Amino acid sequence: MSIWTWQSSKQQPEKSFLTCALLPCPHGFFTKQFYPQAPVDLAKLISSDANVYQVKQVHSADVLLPSEIELAIAAGLPHLSDGTVAPFPLADGIVTEKPNQMAWACSADCTPALIGDVKTGQVAAVHAGWRGTAQKILPNAIACLQAQGSQLQHLRVALGPAIDGSVYQVGRNVAIEVGKSVAPNLSDQALIEHLMAIDQPPLLDDQGEGKLRLDVRRINQMQLVEIGIEPEWIAIAPHCTYQEPDRFFSYRRTKEKKVQWAGIVST
Repeated sequence: MSIWTWQSSKQQPEKSFLTCALLPCPHGFFTKQFYPQAPVDLAKLISSDANVYQVKQVHSADVLLPSEIELAIAAGLPHLSDGTVAPFPLADGIVTEKPNQMAWACSADCTPALIGDVKTGQVAAVHAGWRGTAQKILPNAIACLQAQGSQLQHLRVALGPAIDGSVYQVGRNVAIEVGKSVAPNLSDQALIEHLMAIDQPPLLDDQGEGKLRLDVRRINQMQLVEIGIEPEWIAIAPHCTYQEPDRFFSYRRTKEKKVQWAGIVST
C-alpha cells in the first residue's frame, strides 16, 4: 500500500492534492490545477486558521523562522536584480517556531520538501533545486529544527513531485557540484563513477556530450541519511513534474514560470 495519497477538499472537491502518510501534520503537495491560487488561499484547504508564511525563493541554502520573516518585512524588503522590491524575504526554506504556523514552498521541477516532527509538532517547507541541494539546504533546515529541540529520530521527510533523475539532463559541472555534497573527497571522475555505481544511483549516463542525468531527490535523500535520519523516515513521491503534464508545471518542459505549491502546518 502506497504512503502517498491524493486528497480532495470540501471547498474544491473537483481538485486533488497529494499527501504523505509519513508526515504527522496537516499538509499538501498541490498541482497545476490550483494555479494561480497563492498560499494564503490554499491554506484554507489544509487548515482553516493557520498563520501563513512564505519567502521569495532564490535558489539559496537559507532557511528562515517566521519571526525572522516578520522582522525582515518590518525592516523593509530588499530589491531584486531587476530593481523591483521583493514581495517576501529572500530564502528557500521556512522552519516554524510555534503551533498553527504554516510554511510554504513552491516548485516547477525542483524538489519541494516537507518535514514534520512527530514529537514537537514543528515543521519545515523547503525548496531544493540543484543549487540549494549542492549547498545542503535540507540539512540546514534539519539543523534549525534541532536548534529548537527536535531529535533526528522524530523527524519525517517527504520529497514531493519533482523532475525525475531519468529525464533531468544536466552538464557535467552541475552533476559534480551537486555530487560533491555527498562525496566531497573524491576527484571529479571518481565521484561520477562512484555515484553511477551505487544502489539507486543519483547519476545516470546521457548521450549528450558533457551531459549526465541527475536525480536531485536521491541526492537529498543521501544527505539526510548521512546526517542520521533513517531511510524509512524519508519518502520520495512517485511523480515526475516533467513527465506528467496533466498534473504539474515543469519549467524544463515548457520554459513557463508557473509553479505548484506545497504547504505544511505546525501542530
